[in-house]
Amino acid sequence: MPAHLLDGRGVAAAIRAEVAAGVQRLRARSGIEPALAVILAGDDPGSRVYVRNKSRAAEEVGIRSHVHRLQPGASTADLLALVDSLNRDAAVHGILVQLPLPSAVDPPRVLEAVDPDKDVDGFHPLNAGRLALGRPRFVPCTPAGILELLRRNGIPLEGRRAVVVGRSYIVGKPMAALLTAANATVTVCHTRTVDLAAVAREGDLLVAAAGRAGLITEEHVRPGAVVVDVGIHRIEREEEVRDLFGDDPARIEEVRTRGGTLVGDVHPRRGGAVAGWLTPVPGGVGPLTVAMLLRNTLQAAEAAAVH
Repeated sequence: MPAHLLDGRGVAAAIRAEVAAGVQRLRARSGIEPALAVILAGDDPGSRVYVRNKSRAAEEVGIRSHVHRLQPGASTADLLALVDSLNRDAAVHGILVQLPLPSAVDPPRVLEAVDPDKDVDGFHPLNAGRLALGRPRFVPCTPAGILELLRRNGIPLEGRRAVVVGRSYIVGKPMAALLTAANATVTVCHTRTVDLAAVAREGDLLVAAAGRAGLITEEHVRPGAVVVDVGIHRIEREEEVRDLFGDDPARIEEVRTRGGTLVGDVHPRRGGAVAGWLTPVPGGVGPLTVAMLLRNTLQAAEAAAVH
């Protein structure tokens, strides 16, 4: 029996509607219009698409969005100067530094320069520390969105075994902290884990965030488990598409006409066939990430209104 799909788009739409209502209340109460500043450095095509989508989503819920575009040759000093200017601008409530940054830039220095009160991505060490201590302020958007998806679909977490494949500061580590706070028993593993499949198969919930296309197969998934696929990869070779999707005519046609198709960390034919619940790619985690960014920005503006 095919896995039940966890509809990220539907949950994201509900969160965006809640944010839009919150923006209207804040504006009526205090006259404050939430504002998000997005820093885009370099010419990564994926980043341009992500930034465009985030800006459009912000405007749709009433959050002002301004994209600061820096040239590919921008230095760490250039980004630090821009971040400092945005930190001091009282009209800006949230700052997002779009990753990846150009190779000449030092990402940790830039991310740590963002005012923690405007760090709507939740990457600043102070916000990461607060999350680790169980006192979160801004939580990284992808794991926060995953938790909302699970809760709003009635997926139980308390007392359940959860396995997170991936240890990044963007997804893996904060996801483990959130699941621990929800009283799940959490294991964090990664691509260098000995017998990864056996460890992953222990999970009632499996969050796949390893960054490797089609890594998770039936060997990694406990039958009936809830599987959240965080990965998103563009596959352009037809033989690779056939390996992942079989002779799916829609996927093959997409490669031939559009030059590629998307797949997650979960092998769509093998891992997906074993799972009880599964997030699709696309349409699963991605929309939730944007929705939680908007919610974090609203929360930053609300905090500024109190001060």
